[in-house]
Amino acid sequence: MKQHDAMYIDGSWRPAAGSDTIEVVNPADERVIATVPAGSAEDVDAAVRAARAALPGWAATPPEERADRLAALHGRLTERAEEIAATITAELGSPLAFSTAVHAGVPLAVSASYAELARTYAFEEKIGNSTVLHEPVGVVGAITPWNYPLHQIVAKAAPALAAGCTVVLKPAEDTPLVARLFAECVDEAQIPAGVFNLVTGLGPVAGQALAGHDGVDLVSFTGSTAVGRQIGALAGAAVKRVALELGGKSANVILPGADLAKAVGVGVANVMANSGQTCSAWTRMLVHADQYAEAVELAAAAVAKYVPGERVGPLVNARQQGRVRGYIEQGLAQGARVVAGGPEAVEGPGYYIRPTVFADVTPEMTIAQEEIFGPVLTILKYADEDDAVRIANGTVYGLAGAVWAADDAEAAAFARRLDTGQVDINGGRFNPLAPFGGYKQSGVGRELGPHGLAEYLQTKSLQF
Repeated sequence: MKQHDAMYIDGSWRPAAGSDTIEVVNPADERVIATVPAGSAEDVDAAVRAARAALPGWAATPPEERADRLAALHGRLTERAEEIAATITAELGSPLAFSTAVHAGVPLAVSASYAELARTYAFEEKIGNSTVLHEPVGVVGAITPWNYPLHQIVAKAAPALAAGCTVVLKPAEDTPLVARLFAECVDEAQIPAGVFNLVTGLGPVAGQALAGHDGVDLVSFTGSTAVGRQIGALAGAAVKRVALELGGKSANVILPGADLAKAVGVGVANVMANSGQTCSAWTRMLVHADQYAEAVELAAAAVAKYVPGERVGPLVNARQQGRVRGYIEQGLAQGARVVAGGPEAVEGPGYYIRPTVFADVTPEMTIAQEEIFGPVLTILKYADEDDAVRIANGTVYGLAGAVWAADDAEAAAFARRLDTGQVDINGGRFNPLAPFGGYKQSGVGRELGPHGLAEYLQTKSLQF
């Protein structure tokens, strides 16, 4: 077991102000694998002060030089990709193949994109007799989740640094080890002292102190809608900007004429990825009544391939395991039918849940309305396209989704009717430059690409 006693503040590793620690548990075997400091408000204050002191110099650094530092950071992340994947597997429980391809691989694409955007983004533009400047918003308080721990760090820190902002990161307490690796890479990339700072700690202590700190100009948070409301209230009291990427209950709409077997298979894989711990997962599959029975049969067969401990990892902790099992039991109590999986425990250690598929689900059921955040798929039937739109838009969320049809034009026409921030058309590929974020209670603002960079900029106009 590794015992870490320092946090990265003002360009060096320094001891925490207090002696409290957080245990990091491997959710696959329930062993404690490390401890990290439980940062206090005093630690947050030291990090914010360092970020404020570094802000003028970093903001004045030419974008090309900031791009060079980001490119160096991308290089260090690339060199340590195997270590990153192994670390995430240990603290999150993700199968190593998924950690390598997604948890380590996607941040590499995103960090490379921001190194390039820092060189090409129009930080100044002419509009009539005005010169419009896009300047860094200031000190960013970044609060990241445990489900995609490095991706969410990079999706916040990289655009903030590209914009000329300085950053204080508070990572999720369940997955702080990869955040420490990221800080090491920042240091190795020779990003100036104070530009990036890391404080590990608990949300109600370090997270709240960061969100409410007078020295923070923007809070970027990814996590639950409930916590997002609290952070929005803290930030609103100081009239500071927020970027919130929150919950989801995304619909996977399969229209008549689509390749049903492919749409169901990809849909099941989407929900099972990362043990279902994905805010944008297509957890509601909507199928026309005429094809419903066939789709249920296909989904049950597809999910049988996802064996706990092999293709599906554990949930992050015992609390999450109990929460997801409670939703499965609630679905049964409300009349849904389990066609695969169920609430029964998985034999052996680890916070595993049986990959579960529900049929006979109606739109008002809890399992069709609330974010479960586990390997649980609900299948609903619809009568016609208007009914499908009504069901798809019938939750408080609007983060992502998918549409399958006989051709892309038909699918895109349907997608335009969905109240959601991102829709994959007939299995469209992930694009690290496309904006990601939600409608309704799924959040405020966008991440990734130029739209993600714009979140960390404020606008000034000079009239001549």
